[in-house]
Amino acid sequence: MTTFVTMVYIVFVNPAMLAEAGIDQGAAFVATCLAAAIGCFIMGFWANYPIALAPGMGLNAFFTYGVVLGMGYSWQSALAAVFFSGIIFLLLSLFKVREWIINAIPLVLKRAIATGIGAFLALIALKNSGIIVASPATLVQLGDISQAGPLLAIISFFFIAALLYRDIKSGVLFSILGVTAIALSLGLVEYNGIVSMPPSLAPTWMELDFASALELSMLSVIFAFLFVDLFDTSGTLVAVSQKAGFSDEKGNIPRMGRALSADSCATIAGATLGTSTTTSYIESVAGVSVGGKTGLTAVVVGLCFLLMLFFAPLAAMVPAYATAGAILYVAVLMLQNLKLIDWDDMTEAVPVAVVLLMTPLTFSIAHGIALGFIAYTAVKVMCNRADEVSISVWILSILFVIKFAVL
Repeated sequence: MTTFVTMVYIVFVNPAMLAEAGIDQGAAFVATCLAAAIGCFIMGFWANYPIALAPGMGLNAFFTYGVVLGMGYSWQSALAAVFFSGIIFLLLSLFKVREWIINAIPLVLKRAIATGIGAFLALIALKNSGIIVASPATLVQLGDISQAGPLLAIISFFFIAALLYRDIKSGVLFSILGVTAIALSLGLVEYNGIVSMPPSLAPTWMELDFASALELSMLSVIFAFLFVDLFDTSGTLVAVSQKAGFSDEKGNIPRMGRALSADSCATIAGATLGTSTTTSYIESVAGVSVGGKTGLTAVVVGLCFLLMLFFAPLAAMVPAYATAGAILYVAVLMLQNLKLIDWDDMTEAVPVAVVLLMTPLTFSIAHGIALGFIAYTAVKVMCNRADEVSISVWILSILFVIKFAVL
């Protein structure tokens, strides 16, 4: 239950974000709950880990703002790209290629990608809540924060910080519901009830455009979905295993293949249902810290997500500014990777800065990753440290250069 209350905010945030891509919000809500439940059940029964899954933050933002609104692809094409990334992830897990990929990518780039996504999420939260608005003169500027929406978003963020500082695990959920209640009392949103039968899944069920997802220009999109999910899942698995004492003295994690397979299967299932990439949640550590040590934890979380199917009216009432604080909170968590960077080493500081700045400014996780790899390779070569660049990084950097030059 601790794990569930720390991550249930996703059923409010994800459908609203996917709705901006043109997906029916009711169907997205059902897809979010079902994808989370399926992922949790596979993780619990098959891998026996107390790790909960749900559509991931950052990846849903890339889905909506990067692929659909940014690149102009349909949400059906984006779902197909998510599906293919899940298939590739599953194959990598089954054939045990994942360790080679994870070990071949420098740790600094993994941390850079996390911080870049954090900055991207922060910009989205600030934009959606009206705290930051467009400006023809300066590109962006401060919005009218005296208005109810931006003001409530700011209050929501500080409220979350205060609750989590006091170790109240459900702080994010309380904040979303509290701001929604305030908006209701002020007449800013319309009351539509709390409980009902689940909305129809028909608008999104199996609505994948496989043909357009196989276009050459979509390869970088599929790669970005795969790349971020791979590192998210691996990082979460390591963190949970260390917290629960699963890993041995050499750091080896038992049943790692099963855990990664569960994640990839959940992504495939989620795409067919109508949601962006489903991934393992680092919030699972909260459940482990209070005693969750087996797959039963994940199974209970899955059952809770199934119960959430009947709260669609509540989810539909939640305004964007009520979820902005939650998104900013996730951004803060991801930006914590900055403290692990060796800022005195320019060959590490430069690629991190490139990813951190270019991911939000290009409004694309894919572009941020690509430019980060190129910057890492270039600065290592120019500083006479080319021997530190692995073959896989060389290959990816060259492919990214070709992508920007040709596509």
